[in-house]
This record gives sequence, C-alpha cells and structure tokens, in this order.
Amino acid sequence: MVTDSRGQGRFVTVEGIEGVGKSTNLGFVANELRRAGHTVVETREPGGTTLGERIRDLLLSPDSRICPLAELLLVFAARAAHIEEVIRPALSSGKWVVCDRFTDASRAYQGGGRGLPAEAIDALARVVQGELRPDLTLLLDAPLAISAERQAARDSRDRFEQESADFFRRVRQAYLDLAAREPGRIRVINAARPLGEVQDDIRRALESIGR
Repeated sequence: MVTDSRGQGRFVTVEGIEGVGKSTNLGFVANELRRAGHTVVETREPGGTTLGERIRDLLLSPDSRICPLAELLLVFAARAAHIEEVIRPALSSGKWVVCDRFTDASRAYQGGGRGLPAEAIDALARVVQGELRPDLTLLLDAPLAISAERQAARDSRDRFEQESADFFRRVRQAYLDLAAREPGRIRVINAARPLGEVQDDIRRALESIGR
C-alpha cells in the first residue's frame, strides 16, 4: 500500500498502446492512492476539459481526416487547456493527479507512429507544459499480438485503433525507447500477465514515490 504524504500533489501517468489494460489499471492506481489517504483527480488526454473532450471526439472519430501535424497541434491544444484548468490547480492544492496519457503519448503516437520530428514535439512541450513532468509514468507493455487480440473483441474501433500493425509497432518501440532513456520516471509493467501480477508491480511502483 502506498504510504501517505501531505503537501504538494504528485502527478502519475499511465501509458501504453491500445489493448494493454490502461482503463482497468488507471482505476486501480487511483484507488490505491485513495487508500493511502490522498485526494485523487482522475483525468485523461486528450480530454479532461470541455475543450479537450471536443478535441478528443474529433481526433478519435473514424470519419476524421487529420494530417499528422494538425493532429499533433490539436493534442497540444487540448493539453494546454488541461494543464491550465485541471492539472496545475490540482497539484498546487495538494491533490494527486492520475492521468490516462500525457506528453509521452505524443512522442510515441505522433513521433514514433506518425514520424513527426522529436524537435517539434519537444518545442511544443516546452511552451505548453514548461517544467511540468510526471513524477511517475506506468508504461503498460504487451506484445502486439496480445494487443491486437484484445482489440479484436471490441465492438467498434476509433481512428487510432484502426491503424496498421506497423503503426503500433513503431508506437510501442517509441515508448520502450523513452523508458530506456528515463528509467527513473518510467516503469515498464509487463501487461501480458494475469491482472493480479500486473497490479502487484503497479503497487510496488507507486510505493517508490509515496513515501
């Protein structure tokens, strides 16, 4: 169990390609933190604000035709509102923020997947978030075959879920490259295992920033 610590809030993000169990484990993270006595804000990207949710609908709609650069700019527009309206105020008031995706997703999806230059993403990140960084990022990782199998069980697929296996291969590799560069912040969790084992690892990762 995560131990309680008061004062400035902490920022925890959950990342990974489709089908790795982010939604299930996001709730688990939030519940673990609440059990430790923290006040928790659960949110997501793109989304989290009125503007962000409208942008999310546009980005995920299978009918949308959006070029890679426009996609990147839309994601960061949503992020700017999200940081200003939700994330910074929550952290300043001592709350813990648990977010489904953040800038690592831009580096993986628009950088790795779409092939946009890292310099462009880094420049936008400097303008939009400044020094704000997650205290901990949980990267749920699973082989592409497992991801595809889990997605196949869904009734419908959004614009990203309809991308090719090669796209997701690039996205996954970009995530793993990020984790290799920042092992202190990004904890890779093998999400191909039974849920209980996955959550045991998540709990241990949370304990590392909760003391």
